[in-house]
Amino acid sequence: MGNLWGGRFEKEMDAIVEEFNASISFDKRLYNCDIDASIAHVTMLGEQGIVTAEERASIVSALEGIREDIANGGLAFTAKQEDIHMAIEEALIARIGPTGKKMHTARSRNDQSQVDVRLYFMRETKKILEALTDLERALLEKAADNRDELMAGFTHMQHAQPVSIGFHMMAYFQMFRRDIERLMDARRRADKNPLGSGALAGTSFNIDRHRTSELLGFDAPAENAMDAVSDRDYIIEFLSAASISMMHVSRFAEEFVYWSSQEFGYISIDDSFCTGSSMMPQKKNPDIAELLRGKVGRVYGDLMGMLTVMKGTPLSFNKDFQEDKEPLFDAADTWRTSVSILAAMIKKTRFNPDAIQRHLSKGFPNATDMADYLVRQGIPFRESHGIVGKMVKLCERNSRGLADLEPADLVSIDPRFESMPLPDLSMMGCVRARTSFGGTAPTEVQRQITAGAEWLSSTQNHIGAPPRTPRGDLGPLDPV
Repeated sequence: MGNLWGGRFEKEMDAIVEEFNASISFDKRLYNCDIDASIAHVTMLGEQGIVTAEERASIVSALEGIREDIANGGLAFTAKQEDIHMAIEEALIARIGPTGKKMHTARSRNDQSQVDVRLYFMRETKKILEALTDLERALLEKAADNRDELMAGFTHMQHAQPVSIGFHMMAYFQMFRRDIERLMDARRRADKNPLGSGALAGTSFNIDRHRTSELLGFDAPAENAMDAVSDRDYIIEFLSAASISMMHVSRFAEEFVYWSSQEFGYISIDDSFCTGSSMMPQKKNPDIAELLRGKVGRVYGDLMGMLTVMKGTPLSFNKDFQEDKEPLFDAADTWRTSVSILAAMIKKTRFNPDAIQRHLSKGFPNATDMADYLVRQGIPFRESHGIVGKMVKLCERNSRGLADLEPADLVSIDPRFESMPLPDLSMMGCVRARTSFGGTAPTEVQRQITAGAEWLSSTQNHIGAPPRTPRGDLGPLDPV
């Protein structure tokens, strides 16, 4: 069969152009979405009297048969078909004859492509949100298990202040919480039905776009037909959210890499998330964490590529827009898989308290607490800062900790120490003192865990594809 659009042309496409023009190699994954959208479209056409009830039933039945054939590998695709839309329509016409040619009434490939991608978007983001919530549950559990276990908190990769491991986990919980909120927000904006927009200006047929929106589970029809087929900002917004979230994945993965090194020894990553060396038999490499750290680069590339594709494209549709799918598919696959692997790795990673404690004693992480104590004794903070700096210098010269300084040492630094005993400078004492809202004190970390669990429970109730409207004898529209 020739091209379904070929009536105006006298020549066949050049073979190399045909390959270059085709998107079937990658958009074939949209076949379920395309069939769902076509069933909704022809159902509406039947209800509006644009096709007969018999024609509608014949088309729907044939489309379900084509769906089954594709799922079972019984339908081959070629570049001559261009895209999944043409491939399915061609198969439909071959199966039921001229009736199949009526399916495309009152629509264009422009709105057909976009309804497919938006359906894919809604379903795929549901899976990503489920993966992110599983990651959040893993972080909550790890935080609860380590609420009272201490580690060094860093700034500039230098020991800064003692914190709890649970506190550290909850910092990442908040990052991924914002990732979830960003994606849910982007999803809300994308939840508009472009079907019925036609090529760019709507149609003269008496269609009901609210009905197809209802059948497909969209919140509403897209408000402007030209906008519906000519912009891809919802994909760009998704890629932006994916890039931010993958940056968080990468930061966490980086900590896994150095925490698992011999120099740190903070954690033991489960063997199932590591590889060995082909040459050095002793090696246990954190390759999966390194891969997670590296995957962010391809998602950044997807975002930059899509922004570049859209730059300078006039209204309305342009063939450039065919480049919207591969970055979306790649980023969605990478984001979902990376988050799922990170969650599984967190669950199976064990902290090593002894090694962490050995590190915790280095770098004077209790120095700020000493300065705060002096402030409470009436000494201005900037002056206290200088006094503690001298204490640290004396300790460094004599290989001691702040709590080990003798009274004579303290008085030599500042005579006011003669009537001022040292406070509790133990690491746990410092951590327990930080009860300010959002702080690292175990009681405050527990509040964060409780609040986080409540938020997660509430959020999970709002995650999911929009409800599908029952369609009687037409069967489900959402076979994922």
